Amino acid sequence: MLSRLCSLLLALGLLLSATLHAQEPDWQPLFDGATLDGWTSLGGTAPYEVVDGVIVGTARPDTPNTFLTTDATYGDFILEYEVWVDDRLNSGVQIRSQSLPDYRNGRVHGYQVELDPSPRAYTGGIYDEARRGWIYPLARNPKGQPAFQHGVWNRVHVEAVGPELFVWVNDQMTARLVDDMTAEGFIGLQVHSINDPALAGAQVMWRNLRIHTGTPAELAPHRWRPDPDVPEVSFLVNRLTPHEERQGWRLLWDGATADGWRGARLDDFPATGWGMDGGILTVEASGGGESEGGGDIVTRDVFSSFELELDFMITEGANSGIKYFVDTDLNKGPGSSIGLEYQILDDERHPDAAQGVGGNRTLGSLYDLIPATNVSVPSRGKPFNGIGQWNRARLVVRGNQIEHWLNNILILRYERGTQMYRALVEKSKYDVWPNFGEAPAGHILLQDHGDEVSFRSIKIREF
Repeated sequence: MLSRLCSLLLALGLLLSATLHAQEPDWQPLFDGATLDGWTSLGGTAPYEVVDGVIVGTARPDTPNTFLTTDATYGDFILEYEVWVDDRLNSGVQIRSQSLPDYRNGRVHGYQVELDPSPRAYTGGIYDEARRGWIYPLARNPKGQPAFQHGVWNRVHVEAVGPELFVWVNDQMTARLVDDMTAEGFIGLQVHSINDPALAGAQVMWRNLRIHTGTPAELAPHRWRPDPDVPEVSFLVNRLTPHEERQGWRLLWDGATADGWRGARLDDFPATGWGMDGGILTVEASGGGESEGGGDIVTRDVFSSFELELDFMITEGANSGIKYFVDTDLNKGPGSSIGLEYQILDDERHPDAAQGVGGNRTLGSLYDLIPATNVSVPSRGKPFNGIGQWNRARLVVRGNQIEHWLNNILILRYERGTQMYRALVEKSKYDVWPNFGEAPAGHILLQDHGDEVSFRSIKIREF
């Protein structure tokens, strides 16, 4: 009797949902409620089936990620769905994704709206499957982390309009991403691979999947208002978004000229040792010596409280750094100009990683003072994308309160001028410089350490 009642309630719910959706003709169902017509399974062998009007994916051991993908592709759209997941699983929904024969043997790749019931709580963030990894982790938006509810159906609203990829979970905005890598692709439902055989049979389920397609202008009246407290993350190369401009961001490098920069010990930009090509600024290899090639470059302006972002790419064994609060009148002798340094380093191959104390000369560290770790998710390591890949450095400086970020994960936080800070300076190579790192303002510097390192999308806003 109870099972019949449940079936009746489910049928009434599906009928009500269908009736409501029928009143909104701009929306199209992605799933007919009875079959998987119009969908294709890619990747692994985890099974998908339809049970009482719900798509059910079941975890299977010894198989890679499995995706149930739409046969149709979509460019600009608004997508809505409900999802329920076993708390032991990870999952997600692919948008604008692809499976190309010449890309990793057809592996599914592209944007994924994350489903993460773990304590990390990244549901509603955006992961770039089989490509760049996390591009909008909820470390950048802690306000969105409580949106996911355990053990119940969760409502997800996704807007993919032009380069804007916005996500809401249960009416809370979780991601505000701007990225133009992929403009069109399929939608896919993921059953994640599992390492623990005990998870075999765990399930993730979707229902009420619907999509609204059209041009950006046609979709505009149906879009939701972004939460002003949710930070925007942009991967546009050497360009600012309208939102960034309103927030006071400006490009520190225009992508083509030396405007705004000079050599740390020069009145002009170095004539050799630095190259600009295709929107990429590169310090050229010159043997690994510190400031022995073209030399360091610095901003002509000085900064006090600010937020700085840039992308960097290192070659094997490379060493460089981003310095701030730099005084170019210090250290007229050999070596680099003096300032606080966000270390850029190949930790695996450069010997400097083993120097210093406790890893305080490794990637992302406050060089020779404080080691970088994964502060956002302590159980995980630093989120380095690898040699020859673009990585994002972010510095947030509010007076004496300073944060280092790597690929949108917080890796270090400290306060300069404190007793602890000064004690660290006394034990470092900087103890010879009075009041090291405590200037009220200074230049920003990109370091020439004799290795090839590239930079792009250098932007800043002042507080």
